[in-house]
Amino acid sequence: MKHVGENVKILIAEDEFTTRMMVQVCLENWGYRVESVTNGNEAWAILRKPDAPQIAILDWEMPELDGVEVCRRVKELETGTPPYIILLTARDSKTDIVRGFDAGADDYMTKPFNDNELRARVRVAERLVRTQSSLSESVAELKEALNQLEMLESGIEVCHECGKILSPYDGEWHGFRDILDNGADPRFIVKTCDGCRKG
Repeated sequence: MKHVGENVKILIAEDEFTTRMMVQVCLENWGYRVESVTNGNEAWAILRKPDAPQIAILDWEMPELDGVEVCRRVKELETGTPPYIILLTARDSKTDIVRGFDAGADDYMTKPFNDNELRARVRVAERLVRTQSSLSESVAELKEALNQLEMLESGIEVCHECGKILSPYDGEWHGFRDILDNGADPRFIVKTCDGCRKG
Protein backbone atom coordinates (compact mmCIF):
# COMPACT_ATOMS: atom_id res chain seq x y z
CA MET A 1 0.00 0.00 0.00
CA LYS A 2 1.30 3.45 -0.93
CA HIS A 3 2.09 5.71 2.01
CA VAL A 4 0.52 9.16 2.12
CA GLY A 5 3.85 10.94 2.08
CA GLU A 6 5.70 8.70 -0.33
CA ASN A 7 8.30 10.60 -2.38
CA VAL A 8 7.76 13.81 -0.38
CA LYS A 9 10.88 15.08 1.37
CA ILE A 10 10.55 17.17 4.54
CA LEU A 11 13.22 19.17 6.36
CA ILE A 12 13.01 19.61 10.13
CA ALA A 13 15.13 22.39 11.63
CA GLU A 14 14.83 22.26 15.41
CA ASP A 15 17.58 22.60 18.02
CA GLU A 16 15.59 20.99 20.83
CA PHE A 17 16.29 17.24 20.68
CA THR A 18 12.99 15.89 22.04
CA THR A 19 10.80 18.01 19.76
CA ARG A 20 12.98 17.25 16.73
CA MET A 21 12.85 13.50 17.30
CA MET A 22 9.12 13.52 18.01
CA VAL A 23 8.39 15.30 14.73
CA GLN A 24 10.84 13.14 12.79
CA VAL A 25 9.47 9.83 14.09
CA CYS A 26 5.88 10.87 13.33
CA LEU A 27 6.71 11.94 9.79
CA GLU A 28 8.72 8.81 9.04
CA ASN A 29 5.92 6.62 10.36
CA TRP A 30 3.57 8.37 7.91
CA GLY A 31 5.89 7.56 5.01
CA TYR A 32 7.71 10.86 4.51
CA ARG A 33 11.43 11.12 3.78
CA VAL A 34 12.91 13.28 6.53
CA GLU A 35 16.11 15.28 6.86
CA SER A 36 16.79 16.99 10.18
CA VAL A 37 19.19 19.72 11.28
CA THR A 38 19.78 21.64 14.50
CA ASN A 39 20.37 25.23 13.40
CA GLY A 40 19.32 27.85 10.88
CA ASN A 41 22.55 27.87 8.88
CA GLU A 42 22.23 24.15 8.15
CA ALA A 43 18.60 24.61 7.17
CA TRP A 44 19.45 27.50 4.83
CA ALA A 45 22.23 25.47 3.19
CA ILE A 46 19.85 22.59 2.45
CA LEU A 47 16.92 24.72 1.29
CA ARG A 48 18.92 26.55 -1.37
CA LYS A 49 20.02 23.31 -3.06
CA PRO A 50 18.39 22.37 -6.40
CA ASP A 51 16.91 19.21 -4.82
CA ALA A 52 15.74 20.93 -1.62
CA PRO A 53 12.93 19.32 0.39
CA GLN A 54 9.44 20.34 -0.76
CA ILE A 55 8.29 21.03 2.82
CA ALA A 56 10.23 22.58 5.71
CA ILE A 57 9.29 22.72 9.38
CA LEU A 58 11.43 25.46 10.93
CA ASP A 59 11.74 26.28 14.60
CA TRP A 60 11.36 30.02 15.15
CA GLU A 61 14.20 30.28 17.69
CA MET A 62 17.33 28.45 16.53
CA PRO A 63 21.07 29.08 16.83
CA GLU A 64 22.87 31.12 14.14
CA LEU A 65 19.80 31.92 11.98
CA ASP A 66 16.28 31.89 13.35
CA GLY A 67 13.39 30.33 11.48
CA VAL A 68 11.96 33.67 10.36
CA GLU A 69 15.25 34.71 8.76
CA VAL A 70 15.64 31.35 7.01
CA CYS A 71 12.08 31.68 5.77
CA ARG A 72 12.74 35.19 4.43
CA ARG A 73 15.87 34.07 2.59
CA VAL A 74 14.19 31.03 1.05
CA LYS A 75 11.27 33.08 -0.25
CA GLU A 76 13.71 35.47 -1.96
CA LEU A 77 15.23 32.63 -3.97
CA GLU A 78 14.27 32.60 -7.64
CA THR A 79 12.74 29.17 -8.02
CA GLY A 80 9.60 27.93 -9.69
CA THR A 81 8.69 25.64 -6.81
CA PRO A 82 9.64 27.18 -3.45
CA PRO A 83 9.27 24.91 -0.41
CA TYR A 84 6.17 25.09 1.75
CA ILE A 85 7.34 26.43 5.12
CA ILE A 86 5.72 25.72 8.48
CA LEU A 87 7.06 27.79 11.38
CA LEU A 88 7.20 25.98 14.70
CA THR A 89 7.04 28.32 17.67
CA ALA A 90 6.07 28.79 21.30
CA ARG A 91 4.93 32.31 20.37
CA ASP A 92 1.23 32.72 19.82
CA SER A 93 0.61 36.48 19.82
CA LYS A 94 -1.02 37.93 16.72
CA THR A 95 1.97 40.23 16.20
CA ASP A 96 4.37 37.27 16.06
CA ILE A 97 2.08 35.27 13.79
CA VAL A 98 1.79 38.20 11.37
CA ARG A 99 5.56 38.65 11.46
CA GLY A 100 6.03 35.01 10.51
CA PHE A 101 3.62 35.26 7.59
CA ASP A 102 5.23 38.52 6.46
CA ALA A 103 8.55 36.68 6.28
CA GLY A 104 6.96 34.23 3.86
CA ALA A 105 5.81 31.37 6.08
CA ASP A 106 2.93 29.36 4.65
CA ASP A 107 1.69 28.03 8.00
CA TYR A 108 2.64 27.87 11.66
CA MET A 109 2.23 25.55 14.63
CA THR A 110 2.49 26.58 18.25
CA LYS A 111 4.24 24.41 20.83
CA PRO A 112 3.17 22.13 22.33
CA PHE A 113 1.26 20.40 19.53
CA ASN A 114 -0.14 16.93 19.05
CA ASP A 115 0.33 14.33 16.35
CA ASN A 116 -3.07 14.92 14.78
CA GLU A 117 -2.39 18.63 14.29
CA LEU A 118 1.03 17.92 12.81
CA ARG A 119 -0.39 15.35 10.41
CA ALA A 120 -3.24 17.63 9.31
CA ARG A 121 -0.93 20.57 8.60
CA VAL A 122 1.63 18.44 6.77
CA ARG A 123 -1.10 16.88 4.62
CA VAL A 124 -2.29 20.34 3.59
CA ALA A 125 1.32 21.22 2.74
CA GLU A 126 1.71 18.01 0.73
CA ARG A 127 -1.45 18.66 -1.30
CA LEU A 128 -0.33 22.19 -2.13
CA VAL A 129 3.21 21.09 -3.01
CA ARG A 130 1.91 18.37 -5.34
CA THR A 131 -0.51 20.82 -6.99
CA GLN A 132 2.23 23.41 -7.42
CA SER A 133 4.56 20.80 -8.93
CA SER A 134 1.87 19.67 -11.35
CA LEU A 135 1.16 23.26 -12.39
CA SER A 136 4.86 23.95 -12.92
CA GLU A 137 5.13 20.89 -15.18
CA SER A 138 2.06 22.03 -17.14
CA VAL A 139 3.51 25.52 -17.58
CA ALA A 140 6.80 24.04 -18.81
CA GLU A 141 4.95 21.82 -21.30
CA LEU A 142 2.90 24.79 -22.50
CA LYS A 143 6.03 26.89 -23.03
CA GLU A 144 7.61 24.09 -25.03
CA ALA A 145 4.45 23.75 -27.15
CA LEU A 146 4.42 27.51 -27.81
CA ASN A 147 8.09 27.41 -28.80
CA GLN A 148 7.35 24.59 -31.23
CA LEU A 149 4.38 26.51 -32.64
CA GLU A 150 6.48 29.65 -33.18
CA MET A 151 9.09 27.54 -34.93
CA LEU A 152 6.49 25.91 -37.16
CA GLU A 153 5.02 29.30 -38.07
CA SER A 154 8.37 30.92 -38.85
CA GLY A 155 9.85 30.86 -42.32
CA ILE A 156 12.48 28.37 -43.45
CA GLU A 157 15.74 30.02 -44.52
CA VAL A 158 17.24 28.51 -47.67
CA CYS A 159 20.48 29.57 -49.36
CA HIS A 160 19.67 30.53 -52.98
CA GLU A 161 23.24 29.62 -54.05
CA CYS A 162 23.75 26.11 -52.65
CA GLY A 163 20.25 25.20 -51.46
CA LYS A 164 21.33 24.51 -47.86
CA ILE A 165 18.82 25.11 -45.08
CA LEU A 166 19.47 27.00 -41.83
CA SER A 167 18.58 24.87 -38.80
CA PRO A 168 16.94 26.79 -35.92
CA TYR A 169 18.27 24.17 -33.49
CA ASP A 170 22.01 24.58 -33.97
CA GLY A 171 22.20 27.66 -36.19
CA GLU A 172 24.13 25.68 -38.79
CA TRP A 173 23.47 25.28 -42.52
CA HIS A 174 22.59 21.72 -43.55
CA GLY A 175 21.95 19.98 -46.83
CA PHE A 176 18.32 19.14 -47.52
CA ARG A 177 19.03 15.40 -47.49
CA ASP A 178 20.84 15.67 -44.12
CA ILE A 179 17.84 17.39 -42.56
CA LEU A 180 15.43 14.79 -43.91
CA ASP A 181 17.60 11.85 -42.88
CA ASN A 182 18.29 13.17 -39.38
CA GLY A 183 14.84 14.61 -38.65
CA ALA A 184 16.52 17.82 -37.54
CA ASP A 185 13.54 20.07 -38.20
CA PRO A 186 9.93 19.16 -37.27
CA ARG A 187 8.62 21.44 -40.02
CA PHE A 188 9.64 18.86 -42.59
CA ILE A 189 7.27 15.89 -42.81
CA VAL A 190 8.82 13.19 -44.96
CA LYS A 191 6.41 11.37 -47.27
CA THR A 192 6.47 9.76 -50.70
CA CYS A 193 4.59 11.62 -53.43
CA ASP A 194 2.13 9.87 -55.72
CA GLY A 195 4.50 10.05 -58.69
CA CYS A 196 7.34 8.29 -56.82
CA ARG A 197 4.96 5.79 -55.30
CA LYS A 198 3.67 4.79 -58.75
CA GLY A 199 7.16 4.71 -60.24
